[in-house]
Amino acid sequence: MTDTTKPYVLVLYYSRSGQTAEMATQIGRGVARVSGIEARIRSVPPVSPDTIASLPAVPDTGAPYASKPDLANCAGLVLGSPTRFGNMAAPLKHFLDGTGDLWLNGKLVGKPAGAFTSTGSLHGGQETTLLTMMLPLLHHGMVLCGLPYSESALSETSTGGTPYGPSHWAGTGEQQALSEQEKTLCQAFGERIAKLSLKLADG
Repeated sequence: MTDTTKPYVLVLYYSRSGQTAEMATQIGRGVARVSGIEARIRSVPPVSPDTIASLPAVPDTGAPYASKPDLANCAGLVLGSPTRFGNMAAPLKHFLDGTGDLWLNGKLVGKPAGAFTSTGSLHGGQETTLLTMMLPLLHHGMVLCGLPYSESALSETSTGGTPYGPSHWAGTGEQQALSEQEKTLCQAFGERIAKLSLKLADG
């Protein structure tokens, strides 16, 4: 049973083919390294001509869908999405577009946040996706967190990994699994966000 009083990092993502979901799992493992806080992994439903009211409330597989209270009550936030023309995918943007009331009431002000992404091509928008995902976080008054080069995997990786946040090169044909460096960076990112969440909550 989840401790509802324990602070948590919300790992909120949309995933189409599973790579972003795997990154979310790795980030959650990094959060779990830090005592006193836990990861709450949530996804968002797809958007389509089908209305949201006709979709099941709980997905058949994967993480549960996020609610606005999940977001409002988090101690820290990590957003994840595959890239769509250098930006986040529509389902995640749709969820964030509905958080105006949280913005109006300052529910996320002062909390740490970061982003992660997966792309089909190595230069297909990893950095731009991460940077554009940070824009709504700035509007919410959150404190942005990246990956420092003190993480040696950032200099060793030949696939994904950026100072703006974890990334994965999935490939355009058969989907590539996360590399060891990509996993390492995801876990380091989760740990970093978790530690900052506890420090900023105490402040």
